[in-house]
Amino acid sequence: MSYNNLSIWASLPRTQRGQPIVLGVDPKGKKLLYGNGNSVIIRDLENPAIADVYTEHSIQVNVAQYAPSGFYICSGDQHGKVRIWDTINPEHILKAEYQPLGGPIRDICWSHDSQRICVVGEGRGKFAHVFMMDTGASVKGDLSGHTKAINSVSWKPTRPFRIATGSEDSKSAFFEGPPFVFKCTKSDHTKFVQSVRYSPNGERFATGGFDGKIFIYNGSNADLEKELGSPAHKGGIYAVSWSPDSKQLLSASGDKSCKLWDVESGDVVAEFPMGNELEDQQMSCIWAGNFLVSVSLSGFLNFLDPSNPTKPKKIVKGHNKPITRVALSSDGSSLYTTGVDGTVTVWDVATGENDRIAGKGHGNHVSGLIVTDTAAYTAGIDDSIKVIDPVERCYTGVSISLGSQPKMIATLDDGLIAVTTKEICVIRDDKKVGSFPISWDGLCVAALKDGGNEVAVGGGDNLIHVYTLSGNTLTEKTTLEHLGPVTDLSYSPDNGYLVACDANRKVLVYTLPSYEKFNKIEWGFHNARINCVAWSPDSRMVASGSLDTMIIIWSLAQPNKHIIIKSKGFPLSLASYFKKSSHNPCSTKKLIIYFVAFHK
Repeated sequence: MSYNNLSIWASLPRTQRGQPIVLGVDPKGKKLLYGNGNSVIIRDLENPAIADVYTEHSIQVNVAQYAPSGFYICSGDQHGKVRIWDTINPEHILKAEYQPLGGPIRDICWSHDSQRICVVGEGRGKFAHVFMMDTGASVKGDLSGHTKAINSVSWKPTRPFRIATGSEDSKSAFFEGPPFVFKCTKSDHTKFVQSVRYSPNGERFATGGFDGKIFIYNGSNADLEKELGSPAHKGGIYAVSWSPDSKQLLSASGDKSCKLWDVESGDVVAEFPMGNELEDQQMSCIWAGNFLVSVSLSGFLNFLDPSNPTKPKKIVKGHNKPITRVALSSDGSSLYTTGVDGTVTVWDVATGENDRIAGKGHGNHVSGLIVTDTAAYTAGIDDSIKVIDPVERCYTGVSISLGSQPKMIATLDDGLIAVTTKEICVIRDDKKVGSFPISWDGLCVAALKDGGNEVAVGGGDNLIHVYTLSGNTLTEKTTLEHLGPVTDLSYSPDNGYLVACDANRKVLVYTLPSYEKFNKIEWGFHNARINCVAWSPDSRMVASGSLDTMIIIWSLAQPNKHIIIKSKGFPLSLASYFKKSSHNPCSTKKLIIYFVAFHK
């Protein structure tokens, strides 16, 4: 057996209210760069479904920026560490790793020759540092001038070199060099300065602050030239970005709008109203080639259209918080995913494009998900199961109250079964018709289909409880002992087996109807708690995902052999289906495994 990665469906930028995010773009204006968790996402702007991910940081990445040459990316994390890595090879080979600051890095800029890097953020008495890309040696000079953490930095792209910074002390600073020496501070802002950016021709730089103001300065001597608007926005400004010709400026604000400015006249060219909800606040923006992109608090990427500012050309949706569950439609054309923030996204398997399920959902962590031919069902920690219309892609308004927190749901031939912290519930016609109290922690549930009448429930008592279902009544048939809490289980599509995994790092397959261990084996190559298991559609292979960040593919035909797939997160849910070869529909099918994970 062997495997290869077919595609990556990227996460959105990780956002937090009141905290700006920094976007990067390649020199050609074709790829967008941002962070989410420990990862750096490289996303194609023409087709956002095409993405690459760099996962070598051990902690949250705050910012990443391309070198002007386009050959390297420098990314900085929450611990003040930067990694410089290659963009040409798919392995993204590490060139260098340095520790320029003692605290979180908030912004990065390169010199125009791609030889020097300036990083800013928080530190132990030091908020900025300039160093050589190749050696890490400090560039002589003094970047003092601020009394609080620096939020933003920009390097003048033309000679003579200058650096401009913006800080939480409500000031922007101006440095000449190299070696860089402090020239002056500008106190025009009255609140945090969140974004400082030089124009591509180097003649000006712009600053945006939480006071809603934008100031334009001379790029060579930092003389104030003008203020845009009075103020520019009604809310705090999170980012500003110049057009490639240095004549216009794009701004993004917490007042839920973006604006396009003519810098020479100071007039608004276009105003982009992004909505009225809290999640419509605009946390960042960037002008990349022909693309004007902003980021909402929801994480959505909005492709702005100056010719029609009332509506974005395109909105790229998805998840920007950890994903908890994944399930496929019966025909394998759509993949549903749920998040810890209560969001549900449906993906087109063929293209990777997606849409957010609309309507009132759970509002928080979704713990269960199943997709049937006619509907999708989600279970949340609001103690309810809700119904999704897969055609309209919205919640129907139906809510089934369970009375206690559900852990997992499964389908019956004519209904659902759910396990909660206190009971097992039988649900038919969107109503709870059976309730069976349990004295142990219910963790997972599975049910036989196609005329089967058995239900398996995994518990925190290290047992699988197997029940016979007659009408709406459950009768316990047998128990199967594990050495740890049973975290997930699943009946095979042919109803011939039950697979279960546990916190003791074991995967066990039971043969039906006797529930004897298959070949008397216990698969135990994982190094930590196993979170999830899934069957291949032909019932001959099993996939398991673990806290050790590995997915292992097991074969019933070759029980002593397995494939290890290494990821950079904790797999929480798995789904699989067979896909015919695109070159020859009659040829051997390929097994497609989907998995979702928390970032480390």
